[in-house]
Formats: sequence, C-alpha cells, structure tokens
Amino acid sequence: MKKELLSMAESKALRGIAILEIILHNYCHFLGFAVKENEYTFTASKPRQLLERMLTLDDNLFIHVMSFFGHYGVPVFLFISGFGLVYKYERSTPTRVRALPFIGFHYAKLLRLMFLGYIGFAVVSYLHPHGYHGYTVGRVIAQLLMYINLMPDPDHIIKPGPYWYFGLMLQLYIVYRLVLYRRSSAVTLALIVLCTAVQAFFPPSVDEGGEILNRIRYNFIGGMLPFGAGILYARHGRNLPLPINLTIVVVSAFIVFIGSFYFWSWLFVPLFIVTGAVATMKLIPDKALAPCVWFGAISSALFVMHPITREIIIKMSYRGYIYTGLITYIVASILLAWLFKLMFRYIPKPKLKI
Repeated sequence: MKKELLSMAESKALRGIAILEIILHNYCHFLGFAVKENEYTFTASKPRQLLERMLTLDDNLFIHVMSFFGHYGVPVFLFISGFGLVYKYERSTPTRVRALPFIGFHYAKLLRLMFLGYIGFAVVSYLHPHGYHGYTVGRVIAQLLMYINLMPDPDHIIKPGPYWYFGLMLQLYIVYRLVLYRRSSAVTLALIVLCTAVQAFFPPSVDEGGEILNRIRYNFIGGMLPFGAGILYARHGRNLPLPINLTIVVVSAFIVFIGSFYFWSWLFVPLFIVTGAVATMKLIPDKALAPCVWFGAISSALFVMHPITREIIIKMSYRGYIYTGLITYIVASILLAWLFKLMFRYIPKPKLKI
C-alpha cells in the first residue's frame, strides 16, 4: 500500500490523464457528427444518442465517447487544485497567508500562464478568414482580468473557449481564501451542498434552454463539488486497501455512466469521476504511470496551447480526414507545448508576500 495520500507521481499522472481527455474532447466535440456533451447544461437526448452509437459499434465511437465524456478532465484538475491548496497553505505553510497577497499571487500565476496563449490564439484567429473576430476592448479586458465568466452569453464571448477555466480558478482561489481557508470542513461541505442545491433548482423543466444553469456552471458554483472534494480528501482522506479501491473504480464507472442519463444524478457525476480517477491511481504501480506523469508535466502548457493547434488543424478533419487531423493535432499540440515551456522560463514568476 502506498503511504502518501496522493503521491507526486499520482498527482502528475492524474493531470496527464485529465489533460489528454480535455484536449481530445475539445477537438472531437467540434466535429459536427459527434455526440455532444452535457457540460454546462443537461439535455436528456445526448446520453441516449451516445448509448445508441455504443450499441451499434459506430465507426467513430472513440470520437463520440471523447466528445461526450472528455470534458470531465476539468473536475479532475479542480480536485487536484483543492487538494494542493490544503497541502501548501494549511500543512506546509505555518504562517497565515493574508487574503489580498494570496489572491494577487494566484491571479498573477494564472495571467502568466494564459497571456502568451491568448495572444497567440487571437493572432491565429484574425489571420484566418473564418476565425473569431469579436475581440472588443471590453472582452479582452474581461478575459485578462478573468471576470469574463460573469458576463452574459459566455459560450460565445470566451475565446478560446477552454480559457473559461482561468476565470473559474480565480473565483475558486478567492472562495478558498475568504471562506474555506483553515476553517472547519463543515464549512466546505455546507458550501458544496449549497452550490449543488442552487443548480438543482434549474432542471430542464424549469430552465428551458438551460440559459440560467449555463451561466451558473460557468462560475465557481459549478466547480465547487470537485474542488471541495479535493479539500476534504486532503484533510480527511485515508489510504484504502486494493480490493476497496477496485470496488470504488467499478462503482464509480457505473454511476458515471448511468448517472449521465438523469439530471439529478448528472449533478453528482463529477464527484464519481474523481473518486474513480483517484482509486485507479492507487491500483497502478508508479513505474507504470510514467507516460501519464510525462503528460502531467506539460499539462499546463498543453492546456494553454491546444486551442491554437485546434484552430489551425481541425479544418483537416472537416475535409474528411478525421483521424489524420486528430493525430496531427495531438502531435502539434505536444510540440507547441514544449516550445511554450521553453519560452515560459523567461516570464518572471510572481512571488507570494506573506
């Protein structure tokens, strides 16, 4: 049995698996024929469409599965972030960190990570005749200050789309420091319950078209469940024997699949994504995790750079070369991510003033 609750190798491997799911999802769901996901809103017909493709062994089943499930890499990142904050600021840092320096430090870290990718994507979009040309001054400022998630119609004004994550993380950092930091775990649990309850008030029968739920889930309310689970796991988690971890993997996979068919259970699917993911890590020896650890080491760079390669390469898949385009996209994203890591070294790191 591994002694650490979540070893460095396991943490990086989780990031590696999560980023692969995310970049595959963000490519696959752009393909018109792919079964679309229930990420911000819930449509009952989508999981039924996926089940139909699975039962008929559709030739593009991989595309459908990644399009539908791949976005669940995001809850894994949120879980690891919550877990890491506890270990860094509640266990490793004895001095209490003041709120404004904490928020400023984490905003600077996010901006440092986002800036080059944002500029690069904007340039590629403007050079492409069918690219996104809606960069108003207000939207650029909102993205750079990371409050764009709060604005109306986030689906169409956050470009590149995956960068909604930066605004979400800044909100969660603020919530952590102002509400959850070194407070009773009952507060974390209560906030998880409250955020889930808010979403539960807007099922499809009430929120037709999902406009309200969409706005809610673009912000911290939608990410609180996996983020809070990471905090609680860091504070109270225990290493479990192999048979129990195996059971957790099987049960989690079952709940994730079946739970995707119903609105009320769908709200809790992110929790079982992370329980299954963590339990899976406990079943695999560290040496066998090496490929995932490698991807975990470049996960941030991959996240920042993959929208640029998607913008350029997806036209190949639109022309019918579906998997040629997908493979080219993956390879190009990895190469660009490594280039980004080299450039990233020359951007000054922010420092936390306690």
